[in-house]
Amino acid sequence: MPTESNASPVGDEYEVEVGPVAHGGHCVARTEEGRVLFVRHALPGERVVARITEGAEDARFLRADAVKILTPSKDRVDAPCPYAGPGRCGGCDWQHAKPGAQRRLKGEVVAEQLKRLAGLTPEQAGWDGTVVPAPGDKLPAGEVPAWRTRVQYAIDAEGRVGLRKHRSHDVEPVDRCLIAAPGVEELGVERRQWPDIATVEAIAATGSADRQVVLTPRPGGRLPLVELDKPVSVLRVEERDGGVHRVHGRDFVRERADGRTYRVGAGGFWQVHTQAPAMLVEAVMQGLLPRKGDTALDLYCGVGLFAGAIAERVGDSGAVLGIESGKRAAEDAAHNLRGMPRVRIEHGKVDQVLPRTRITETDLIVLDPPRAGAGRKTVTHLTTLGARRIAYVACDPAALARDLAYFREGGYRPRMLRVFDLFPMTHHVECVAILEPADKRS
Repeated sequence: MPTESNASPVGDEYEVEVGPVAHGGHCVARTEEGRVLFVRHALPGERVVARITEGAEDARFLRADAVKILTPSKDRVDAPCPYAGPGRCGGCDWQHAKPGAQRRLKGEVVAEQLKRLAGLTPEQAGWDGTVVPAPGDKLPAGEVPAWRTRVQYAIDAEGRVGLRKHRSHDVEPVDRCLIAAPGVEELGVERRQWPDIATVEAIAATGSADRQVVLTPRPGGRLPLVELDKPVSVLRVEERDGGVHRVHGRDFVRERADGRTYRVGAGGFWQVHTQAPAMLVEAVMQGLLPRKGDTALDLYCGVGLFAGAIAERVGDSGAVLGIESGKRAAEDAAHNLRGMPRVRIEHGKVDQVLPRTRITETDLIVLDPPRAGAGRKTVTHLTTLGARRIAYVACDPAALARDLAYFREGGYRPRMLRVFDLFPMTHHVECVAILEPADKRS
């Protein structure tokens, strides 16, 4: 029961029945008074003691942690990570759930977002309801796949390595992150002290032996001499402008996908799961089915992953335009695809650059927008270009569902949706939706 003497509900405890999973790595519960709780570290159907962690007395909902499990779900396991749990590391959401249950919960979230925001059933979205793990990630309960090739460690005031607690700047010191890829662990970042440093980002390329650390010093802090267990390039985030500058070694790592090598510079985007680039390229190409001579747009193109894959398939008689807002990423994309004369990369925001191109038609479109999605303005523009097929790669199911609704307004329907579990132990999923004109006959 809540503590009546507290002006704030934070710290109050309630015994509740846990309801369905919700987007964001928590489940929904209600107190006897009808207050809505978003409860982490719980599973649907459990009875738990939930302690309020965030929220004002008059808030629409409160955030909480399940601090005691009274009736456990059959899907519950002991968290393999010693740093997981209420008030601990916030990097993972579902360490306490069996791997199959995690995928089922993620599927329920995707289905709920599609229904609520796009008015689509899984069948109408062309989805069979499955959430597909990467090869090798389907492990027994109690085992954790080591998949994350980029890990940003936080450093506490004493120079110890850790990870942020959930929705907090507080640091949970760790000596190992279970989801970190072997190449990250081999560097030995956790085994050292980092005085005067605020964060250390460790990057282990999968397409090469390239290893990199990006250091953010504390204000006025001095950069330490970096000696790790493997050869590594060192970059520094400058205090005055936030820019990333090379200290020694390369200022990029080399990644590989679909038979091509890609240079990824500081701040450039590359999928963090070891197998994600290959899986997503395959899904996009199978959905678009590029033909020789096709024209295509690759929007939010990053370092050119999809543009390169499409260009290989449309040949010298086709053409690909990539648009990317990040200056360094656009430069890397141009470098990576420099041997393809029918590929052009434009730097700038999609909603600004695309109208300036005066392109009025294209055969294919692929877009991989940031977490907020593409938005109504951009989607409306895309629906006027007459594309035979559109591939939408999404890291957030809510943004995907909102944009699918905008595509429907413009006359496009989803032909196929695939959902991939490329972020095991977290609440995140990656989706690939293939759209086509709604009036196209099957």
